[in-house]
Amino acid sequence: MTETNNLNSTLQNVSRRELRDLVRTQLQMLLEAGDLPGAKAILVPVQYADIAEAIEGLPEAMHALAFRLLSKDEAIEVYEYLDYSVQERLIEELRSQDVREIVDKMSPDDRARLFDELPAKIVNRLLEQLSPGERAATAQLLGYEADTAGRIMTPELISLKENFTVAVALERIRTLANASEMIYYLYVTDGARQLTGMLSLRDLVTAQPDEIIGEIMTRDVVFVHTDTDQEEVARLIQRYDFLAVPVVDREQRLVGIVTVDDVIDILQQETTEDIYALGGVQTDGDNYFQTNLLEVARKRVVWLLVLLITNTITGTIIKSQEDILAKVVTLTAFIPLLTGTGGNVGAQSSTVVIRGMNTDEIRSLGTLQVIGREAIAGALLGVMLGTIATVWAFFLQGRIEVAIAVGTSLVAISILASISGSALPFLFRFLRLDPALMSAPFITTAVDVLGVLIYFNLARIILKL
Repeated sequence: MTETNNLNSTLQNVSRRELRDLVRTQLQMLLEAGDLPGAKAILVPVQYADIAEAIEGLPEAMHALAFRLLSKDEAIEVYEYLDYSVQERLIEELRSQDVREIVDKMSPDDRARLFDELPAKIVNRLLEQLSPGERAATAQLLGYEADTAGRIMTPELISLKENFTVAVALERIRTLANASEMIYYLYVTDGARQLTGMLSLRDLVTAQPDEIIGEIMTRDVVFVHTDTDQEEVARLIQRYDFLAVPVVDREQRLVGIVTVDDVIDILQQETTEDIYALGGVQTDGDNYFQTNLLEVARKRVVWLLVLLITNTITGTIIKSQEDILAKVVTLTAFIPLLTGTGGNVGAQSSTVVIRGMNTDEIRSLGTLQVIGREAIAGALLGVMLGTIATVWAFFLQGRIEVAIAVGTSLVAISILASISGSALPFLFRFLRLDPALMSAPFITTAVDVLGVLIYFNLARIILKL
């Protein structure tokens, strides 16, 4: 218990990262020692999100033991912050009654995301255990397509009527506040539940008690439909600095809201998927570092096989140029420099274009304008790098013809790589393929194969072979 008191006395003097590491270390030590009261005591002053991260950092065998230290209310809050893999493991290890109470108290949108990650057999069992109201809310969300506003929204909100007075509206909020995820924005509907306006909680509390809602609300409401892509929802909230955005169905009926905390999760998820995809790795929303190594290898081997075939093609081209290589062997030494530089230039162009697609930064620019801009950038890069490469090649080999061949080839390859890197993402988006996943291997293919052809043909011309 002395160690617990010492930990509690230092909580105010450490950073959040240090706090999480300290709690995890102390929690594991106390659990290993069998000191359950001490382990429970150190979690009392800790935030729910930090408790969840501390539990995730424990050995798998301790997850359920640590989770059982929490009270029912704490367990419900902490559970929503846990990684899906840990949530699934706890479902399998906890008693059926404990699981039912936790899942039933989760917010509908978090519950729907959890069910997306669980095997169908477990989902069906949990759905049967939910209360009728929560089962209906969850089934509603699961009925929408994945990655849409309908799938990530929460139906827990407070709606008002235009003929309510401010006093009536405030009383309604007091009554329903605990059943709503967001009360800072209040949405107004008509008798058919169609969205007609909105007002903030600030507008409401600063108005006179006898004022009518219809007189103080804003009728120009920004909203999304249930089938709106979740990335578009995230961009909308980011653009207008909203805390939430209302979701309506095809009949303009208010069915839910998407809150900013969900948007942050979406942005992180989408960015992570794009970064992995640029490396040729498909994650399917899984935590990469908690995925089975055999599954990791399976996901990564596909594009490595593509690159293996590409290198075979490149090797065949080089072999076909044996006559020129026999006369000027030094040309071989610069092939890795040219293809490597071209690959890096192409990767840079594809990265900025794909990022621009995701953030809508290039919406105002046409496809040809973006490609032309990157081609010019590639030319400038090629001239700078080509000049350096020419000097370096001459310094190494002492033949000005070889140096010029290397330098001019680098300029041409840089332009080719920039055009490929900027054009291929547009092509794959047009074909409804993932630009981030498809671009990298094809850019490498184009730069390696065409780059080697450019190099040898320019060398033949310059060296007059």
